[in-house]
Amino acid sequence: MKWHTSGEFTPLMLVVSGSEKYKLVATLFQAAEMLTARWPVDDGEEYLIAIRACRNAIHGEIPAQEARAALIRAADEAGIAVITVH
Repeated sequence: MKWHTSGEFTPLMLVVSGSEKYKLVATLFQAAEMLTARWPVDDGEEYLIAIRACRNAIHGEIPAQEARAALIRAADEAGIAVITVH
């Protein structure tokens, strides 16, 4: 899998606080980076599931869309608004 490209990952936008209000997440790499380096909280059940899901998708063990869904659930848990396109 090319985890640094958006081929199997439908892009989404996270509405975050700070100078960069909207953060585009278009690849598994960007999802993993958001979760590990820019997430406002580092605990929570959905957060931990999303971390695992990104790792599993990067290794080709689950579809990228499952990791995307886990990211959306983690964002909801953290109070981060998500703008999606279906």
